[in-house]
Amino acid sequence: MLSSLLFISLLILSLAILGCLYRVLRGPSMADRITALDTIGINVIAIVAVLSMMLKTQAYLDIILLIGILAFLSTVAFARYIERGAVFKNDGDR
Repeated sequence: MLSSLLFISLLILSLAILGCLYRVLRGPSMADRITALDTIGINVIAIVAVLSMMLKTQAYLDIILLIGILAFLSTVAFARYIERGAVFKNDGDR
């Protein structure tokens, strides 16, 4: 029973990643794309946690922390990049 619930949750998380990938590729603004990338990172963390439960091991907990730190740092870096305004400038605007 528990293994089938974990498998269904993996399927739902995979579909959520596909939806976020669509938003990354077709997002109307750069902020939407960055939010979708952050959400993909959160979903990857959830997938690794579910796999850890399926395999009944705690070996992947360090990987979960590493992915979380990298997702946070990349979101902050992209936000600073947008805040600077470098995304919206063209070479002809100089």
